[in-house]
Amino acid sequence: MPTSNELIDAKAATGIEGLDDILSGGLSRGHVFLLEGEPGTGKTTVALQFMLAGARAGERSLYITLSETERELRQGAASHGWTLDDNIHIYELSPPESLLDAEHQQSLLYSSDLELGEATRQIFEVVERVKPTRVVLDSLSEIRLLAQSSLRYRRQILAIKHYFVRYDATVLLLDDLTTESLDKTVHSVAHGVIRLEELTPNYGAERRRVRVIKYRGQKYRGGFHDFTILADGVHVFPRLVAAEHRGGYQREQLSSGLEGVDALLGGGIESGSSTLILGPAGTGKSLISMLFAVAAVQRGEKAALFIFDEELSLLFDRMKNMGIDLESLRESGNLSIEQVDAAELSPGEFSHRVRRCVDDGDIKTVVIDSINGYQAAMPEENALVLHMHELLLYLNRRGASTFMTVAQHGLVGDMQAPVDITYLADTVILLRYFEALGKVRRAISIIKKRTGSHESTIREYRIGSQGMTVGEPLEAFQGVLRGVPTYLGEGNPLLKDEAR
Repeated sequence: MPTSNELIDAKAATGIEGLDDILSGGLSRGHVFLLEGEPGTGKTTVALQFMLAGARAGERSLYITLSETERELRQGAASHGWTLDDNIHIYELSPPESLLDAEHQQSLLYSSDLELGEATRQIFEVVERVKPTRVVLDSLSEIRLLAQSSLRYRRQILAIKHYFVRYDATVLLLDDLTTESLDKTVHSVAHGVIRLEELTPNYGAERRRVRVIKYRGQKYRGGFHDFTILADGVHVFPRLVAAEHRGGYQREQLSSGLEGVDALLGGGIESGSSTLILGPAGTGKSLISMLFAVAAVQRGEKAALFIFDEELSLLFDRMKNMGIDLESLRESGNLSIEQVDAAELSPGEFSHRVRRCVDDGDIKTVVIDSINGYQAAMPEENALVLHMHELLLYLNRRGASTFMTVAQHGLVGDMQAPVDITYLADTVILLRYFEALGKVRRAISIIKKRTGSHESTIREYRIGSQGMTVGEPLEAFQGVLRGVPTYLGEGNPLLKDEAR
């Protein structure tokens, strides 16, 4: 039996790392594949990267273009910084002269057998001359126009397929879906079908995704996968499947660096676990997550912050006023900080960023601030919880501790979160406002911890110029979480005001 390496070697890589991952190595050699998508979805860019990958491997490639001129094709490649070398042959298939004759304008709509035969003859002649191992035919809409009927079109596609099989060439047919959606002529003939889609949300940049519809005799990664088109080409972000990643590591108890918080947590949190910090705006959710990141750096580990909601310069100034110099930590190389623009980033790309950061940078602490911003990155999708489930499970299996913040709606009393992921987190820290002695105060409690024991008490905390201060358990108060507690004890267990 062939080994896994031999199976991969038998594939023609597309030159797009994420797409090759979805296709289990690339396209099976000697077969015909269909790449379909509406105009503007990136078919030509993918095809050019397929050609360039062949050129890098020393293969001879042929790009047959019916929809663009050779000049346009080279200009498109140059816009990505690519040069099409001698191993990439471009053949511009010119239409028969009768199609350009003003006296035969009717033939544009009702093409003759002669015109279809002429186009096919030109394709076969250039293949005989070049003898390529990779071929791109761009696009099928022109062949369909010449064929006129579905039956003739199917016969022509079969003829093209059998012709290329004789040369053991890997062929990529491009289709811009200008025909009826029910026409599956090429789907049944092609060895595999890849579809590119573009979605336009109500706000923000367009979202692109790719799906493998069919791949004969090959297991592939199903479902939709996000992709983007950047200056250096197409980047595909395979959907994260945590079950495919397993790793062993030793669990340890990690400190927040703050005695009061550690006391509530029964000594700290477990490495490789996820922590959700829940509370209304202004309660200090970001600060608590930063405490754990700073403590990780002080232990000699690396941490990463993914900031959705706050501008970085403002975050740096605010944290510096509390004694945390994030800029210095970043300059040391032990703290990675990324500003995430929710309107420009797809969920798949974000998961890919986090994964690469953890794998390549040996990150052991990840902060996502906040899930509200992450939800904003996918306003028209209903899979936020599934995305978070896979991401958290993956990070846990990599031994990374994850801290997430969620801003609840409201200030006191009954509050609702925009998304409930408390069941996904291993630890849930709850922050609350409450009123006492004519002042608005803050309370912290642990409502869930899967590993180890934790305090069931509620403690007051204060955020000031010295950072965060946590007081003793509020055992003499009742109703703190409702916002207006009743005092049942003696004395005053609340934190003293800071000296001014």
